[in-house]
Amino acid sequence: QVQLAESGGGSVQAGGSRKLSCTASGRTSETYTMGWYRQSAGKEREGVAAINWSGDSILYANSVKGRFTISRDNGKNTVYLQMNSLKPEDTALYICALDINRDSNMDYWGKGTLVTVST
Repeated sequence: QVQLAESGGGSVQAGGSRKLSCTASGRTSETYTMGWYRQSAGKEREGVAAINWSGDSILYANSVKGRFTISRDNGKNTVYLQMNSLKPEDTALYICALDINRDSNMDYWGKGTLVTVST
């Protein structure tokens, strides 16, 4: 079983930056895809960004493209989300996820880390 632990959440003013990290532990694979989702109160979960194992295939939600950057360090089993030019609309619980069998369906989910963006 894989466990995901997110960190880096907190409060930041609009226009600022924040970097999230998610570390996978337990049974992992050399070919897994990792990604970030977010969920705000009263809203459905939204995919934010995803990155494959080699880092050469990356997807972003249109709402964050150009502002957020996803990256990974396979030696640390860690994926990062660099968030720049943050907006109040980015306020959400950011949840890390992992696809261990390359079927485009996430298999493991973290507990999330809360990011609050204020004006």
